[in-house]
Amino acid sequence: MKRPVLPLIIIFCALLVAVRTASADGENDKITGEQAKFYREQVAPILSKSCFSCHGPDSKLKGGLFIGSRQAILAGGESGPAVDLETPADSLIVDAINYQTYEMPPKQKLPAAQIKVLTQWVKMGVPIPADAETERPDVPEERHPPQVNDENKKFWAFRPVVDPAVPMVKGAEWVVNPIDNFVLAKLEAAGLQPTSATSKAQLIRRAYYDLTGLPPSIEEVEAFLNDDAAGAFEKVIDRLLESTQYGERWGRHWLDLVRFAESNSYERDGSKPHIWRYRDYVIRSFNDDKPYTQFIREQLAGDECEPKTADSIVATGFYRLGIWDDEPVSQKAAMYDDLDDILLTTSQVFMGMTMNCARCHDHKIDPIPQKDYYRFLAFFNGIRRYGVRSGQSVADASIGPIAVNAKEEQQAELRKQLDREIGELNRKINNVDRRLRELMTPPEKEDFRAVEVRVDIATKYIGKGLSKKLVEDYGAAVARRKEIEDTRPDELAHALIVKEIGATPRETFVLTRGNAEVPGEKVEPGFPSILSPPEPVIALPTSGNSSGRRTALADWLGSRDNQLTARVMVNRIWQHHFGRGIVRSSNNFGFGGDLPSHPELLDWLAVQFMENGWKLKSLHKTIMLSSVYRMSARSHEKGLAEDPANNLLWRFEMRRLSAEELRDSMLSVNGSLNLKMGGPSFYPIIPKEVLAGQSRPGNGWGKSSPEERARRAVYIFIKRSLIEPMMADFDFADVDSTCPVRFVTTQPTQALGLLNSEYVNRQAEVFARYLEESAGDDLVAQIRLCLTRVTQRRPRQGEVNRGVAFVKSLTDQDVPADVALKYFCLLTFNLNEFIYLD
Repeated sequence: MKRPVLPLIIIFCALLVAVRTASADGENDKITGEQAKFYREQVAPILSKSCFSCHGPDSKLKGGLFIGSRQAILAGGESGPAVDLETPADSLIVDAINYQTYEMPPKQKLPAAQIKVLTQWVKMGVPIPADAETERPDVPEERHPPQVNDENKKFWAFRPVVDPAVPMVKGAEWVVNPIDNFVLAKLEAAGLQPTSATSKAQLIRRAYYDLTGLPPSIEEVEAFLNDDAAGAFEKVIDRLLESTQYGERWGRHWLDLVRFAESNSYERDGSKPHIWRYRDYVIRSFNDDKPYTQFIREQLAGDECEPKTADSIVATGFYRLGIWDDEPVSQKAAMYDDLDDILLTTSQVFMGMTMNCARCHDHKIDPIPQKDYYRFLAFFNGIRRYGVRSGQSVADASIGPIAVNAKEEQQAELRKQLDREIGELNRKINNVDRRLRELMTPPEKEDFRAVEVRVDIATKYIGKGLSKKLVEDYGAAVARRKEIEDTRPDELAHALIVKEIGATPRETFVLTRGNAEVPGEKVEPGFPSILSPPEPVIALPTSGNSSGRRTALADWLGSRDNQLTARVMVNRIWQHHFGRGIVRSSNNFGFGGDLPSHPELLDWLAVQFMENGWKLKSLHKTIMLSSVYRMSARSHEKGLAEDPANNLLWRFEMRRLSAEELRDSMLSVNGSLNLKMGGPSFYPIIPKEVLAGQSRPGNGWGKSSPEERARRAVYIFIKRSLIEPMMADFDFADVDSTCPVRFVTTQPTQALGLLNSEYVNRQAEVFARYLEESAGDDLVAQIRLCLTRVTQRRPRQGEVNRGVAFVKSLTDQDVPADVALKYFCLLTFNLNEFIYLD
């Protein structure tokens, strides 16, 4: 009778596994004296000093790996067995200590001699004497990442947006629109009442700063105070929304989100050419009340839009706003860092999802698998990197024309005119460049690659090979060439834009531990699975040289079926009217973010936003006409006792002016504000002590005319390594990453700057001259006019008297009258009534 072959094979395999297991488990029983000595004298000291802090008996066992016993080493941790007995050279320990896939210890690579010792130990089979083994520490079991399942899909942010029923309230007389119903219903349920309404004078000041970032004139305030019509405030709102200053104010909020800056960071911090055009595009878009869905589509896929426009091309500068490492250790790793920055910004700004936290592993807090991260990244994986190293590489990869329908003859004539002038300028510039290359040191030749440092380097060689006049002419030629490049007519203008490698993007893989050199499973573009999305519909654009993937992403983000896009944007609008969002963590709507204080109100606003064509101006108006918006900042005992954080919105929040508002208000009240819109950014005067903090003092910081320096702060040149001091002191945005909230600080440099800084003293002097010209030599009239402009109200006589007394106290001490008046102007810039709203 024939014996059954299969059962015998199974038995044999089982015995083989048993023998191998027994061999592995019992290896320490067969350890030789030489092996024991080798472990004690050479291996153990290395493990104790460099490894046990994370993986030893008194550690928290990072990655679940314990190396205090042989059995634990063979079992391994989250990444699998630490040692491969069959092919020791492939062991994870050997990989990690050689800094290949992993890097252990993470702070510093071990010396070559120690790597050799540990490698030899692994080849021996990691023998450890029995009396040298330690017990695995009792550490809490690690929390596993949330899964994508039906239960987690019920989380409030991942559910579809619904139009909620407007709640009934007892205090119906307080209600102006449904916003009031939602807020008052919660207050009544908590036994609270809203505080009193604010005064008309405070209300118009609040509205002006909220919508334009500038103070109203006394004439505008008094016209509103004297208008008793029911629609008086609505008329003010309509006028402000039509003001061009509206786009400058609200465009700045968007620039915070997309990490707008005009330089690249890192050591050289070179300038981003033409990027001011993106800023101007944002301002125009807000002023035009562009549908938010179009705004999304232009920024994410404007080059794939049909019909293309100058705006849709400039909008793709969104992809070029991040920091750029022009000297990375690995170009491939740097590319993935750049893509991660784009993914982070896109997912947080448009969806309020921290997808970037799933780059190396499944998200630890939200149900976002690592695979979802790379599927989302695949939408961007055809984008060319900003540049490689030189300015020419940036021009090739990231700069392009914005004209789409210009006539060829018109273009040719314009180009001919400019080319003639640029040719002459280049002749002068190239002459000096050639001479400098013979004079410069090797480090200077390396720095000379950056255009913005060339005049500084040339200046060092005055009298050492170059004449003063030659360098001055050189500087003028470089400045004029930049001016031409910056101000070309649209028919010939260029912008910093997105470019792809072609219609076929790179393949995308899940990267093991986020390591660019260790690709895993191949993936295709896809949306976050927790949102139960459709599969992307990707079609090649009818023109251009891209894949169409970004259009598919933009279309899904702008869909009414997307649970997050509308919610996230209306929350941002609410945040900038009330000081915090209905969801305070406005870039994080996930499990780790804050829950909404008024979830039904958030959904109601989102529905209204979508039904009104995704337009922002109608949303502003709805919010500002509510009784909630018109509350005062006054408190009452019950509210402070039961809701001290004001989560239920029983009062309005007092706020300090932002850095831009404070600066622009000084220019406005002293009569020097230049309301010129758009164009290249200007350079404020920065004290030499601040410039001295740069590796090359003053490097890359230009000079602007007094008229240019009087423009609004939104047009200040933003250099990542050199933020203008007043902006920095008063909590300007972090420009290295998306900045959803500017946290308000109170610190000594603010008070010191408002009294002693060159800028504030300069503006106080301009103000004093304005008062002298407007009110003549009458000190009382000067003081009255000063206080009127600063507070936007008529001052009381006692206030005027105190101002007069202050000036006279100075002149009595032989301070010249004009200087004394300047100091009074300086004092008024420090008034709480000037610095704060409500």
